[in-house]
Amino acid sequence: MSIYTTGSLKAELNERGWRLTPQRETILQIFQNLARGNHLSAEDLYDLLQNEGEKISLSTIYRTLKLMARMGILRELELAEGHKHYEINQPYPNHHHHLICVRCNKTVEFKNDSILKTGTKTARKEGYHLLDCQLTVHAICPSCQRSLMPI
Repeated sequence: MSIYTTGSLKAELNERGWRLTPQRETILQIFQNLARGNHLSAEDLYDLLQNEGEKISLSTIYRTLKLMARMGILRELELAEGHKHYEINQPYPNHHHHLICVRCNKTVEFKNDSILKTGTKTARKEGYHLLDCQLTVHAICPSCQRSLMPI
């Protein structure tokens, strides 16, 4: 479960001089209920909302995703498809990284505590407040490797 609730999002937005709109609340709820390991692009989210009868424009979705990523609520992921995907930013011990096949876009999530520890230590040393620490490894999966081999 996410550490972010409607109440904590509202408080954080108010602190920054913004308000919790129904659209922001709806988008947060979608990500809170998203199955573990799933990631959504802005377009995926738009399609999902349209199918549920929600009338939120694609431009509002883009702005909201960017805002929530800057606040550390969502993780912005550069996956192999060439456009950004988002997921709820889970704290330790649910923190994870991504291994992505650059040919078929298969994504594997993995944990590595040393990456998070190094990121946290470096941020602290430099006086930064860590929002997220992620490693994305681009590679070619075994299946795609086999298809590349000459017969």
